[in-house]
Amino acid sequence: MGTSSGIFERNGIGIHTTPNGIVYTGSWKDDKMNGFGRLEHFSGAVYEGHFKDNMFHGLGTYTFPSGAKYTGNFNENRVEGEGQYTDIQGLEWCGSFHFTAAPGLKLKLHM
Repeated sequence: MGTSSGIFERNGIGIHTTPNGIVYTGSWKDDKMNGFGRLEHFSGAVYEGHFKDNMFHGLGTYTFPSGAKYTGNFNENRVEGEGQYTDIQGLEWCGSFHFTAAPGLKLKLHM
């Protein structure tokens, strides 16, 4: 039986758990989170969506430890573009997000 040596990179689908309890389940390419996946933080925060080079990138949903949630576009770990934020009371705000600013957000009313 042969042995392998050298540098091993993760490619394909898999689960990775860090020593401090962060769990990633999803796609890997060139040893980085790439494609669709789910990242669960020990704080209770969860991101589910697209990754590019270990960053939130593309469409995804980030659920805060408080239960508030953002669903929309991400650009290199930052909210960017159209999205929806649901606060802890369940109120839904939609509009265009740019990093930490969200000018012109509109409250969605359910009648």
